[in-house]
Amino acid sequence: QVQLVESGGGTVQPGESLRLSCEASKHIFSTYTTAWYRQAPGKQRELVAVITPTSHTTYADSVRGRFSLFRDDAKNTLVLQMNNLNPDDTAVYYCYARSIVEIWGQGTQVTVSS
Repeated sequence: QVQLVESGGGTVQPGESLRLSCEASKHIFSTYTTAWYRQAPGKQRELVAVITPTSHTTYADSVRGRFSLFRDDAKNTLVLQMNNLNPDDTAVYYCYARSIVEIWGQGTQVTVSS
């Protein structure tokens, strides 16, 4: 069973940056579609960014131009670089992987507040 472990969340001020990492327990990122989702209090979980095994990347309109998604296949790590954060980005961020099965990480809290 593959496990995903997120790290890098925290509390920052508007305009600052954070980098989230998702480490997989096995080499999966070159064969799984992987993504970051987020869920704010009282809202549904939403897709933030997704990357295919061929490295095609798609972003939600709300984060395009501010967030970057990339993989380090040698380290089994998926990285979400988040710049120019604003309070609307406050949420629990989840790592996700899909092949035949779906796998979710446990989530990491990101809070943007002045």
